[in-house]
Amino acid sequence: MRIDIGDWQIRSYRPDDAESLAAAADNRKIWRNMNEGFPNPYTLADANGWIALTRQESPERNFAIASGTEVIGGIGLKLRDDVFHRSAEIGYWLGEPFWGRGIATAALSALTDYAFVQFDLIRIDAGVFEWNPASCRVLEKAGYVREARLRKSVVKDGQVIDRFLYAKLRD
Repeated sequence: MRIDIGDWQIRSYRPDDAESLAAAADNRKIWRNMNEGFPNPYTLADANGWIALTRQESPERNFAIASGTEVIGGIGLKLRDDVFHRSAEIGYWLGEPFWGRGIATAALSALTDYAFVQFDLIRIDAGVFEWNPASCRVLEKAGYVREARLRKSVVKDGQVIDRFLYAKLRD
């Protein structure tokens, strides 16, 4: 899969992405805003394991955000089942040198549009830790609406914090 977003792209992970993935992801500031499955430090072995896992997905749900030569971030979906089968959670991260350039917003908008059609979804939501206002702005710029503040719902980095819930509905 590949979606062009200006100078960047959302695409399938490739085996040769491991070095750039590990370099971009090995950052405590990124880890601090991710669920516990995202390792810190983020090693070459972690990158190789993640790439192998994504290449086995069917349907494919996790993608690289990349330049023409390297991975600079990641974006993906958790598809739900049962009565929630037309909903998904979206998550994303971007390497720190690429923050503040509109890349995350472009990637989020593009994958949201793709997911609504590809998976026949009617709702996509995302959670944001209270200490990450930049991610709140990314979601809002991509058309997501804050629906809730889940008080004291997250334990991360030794702290109990709130989590904001954002959602976008299919037109």
